[in-house]
Amino acid sequence: MAKYQCDNCDYVYDEAEGAPKEGFPAGTPWATVPDDWPCPDCAVREKIDFERVESE
Repeated sequence: MAKYQCDNCDYVYDEAEGAPKEGFPAGTPWATVPDDWPCPDCAVREKIDFERVESE
C-alpha cells in the first residue's frame, strides 16, 4: 500500500487507511480516487497535487 502527500499541506492519503470521512474506506487504492478529489485539509483541487511518499 502507498501513501500520497498533498504538495500544499501535510495531509497524507494512506491507501491502507483510506479516507472514510471522504467516502473512501480502508484499502481504497489511490488509482480509484477521482482525479478532481480535493485535499480535505487545504482544498487543493487535483490529485496531481499529491506526491507518492511511501510504499510498503
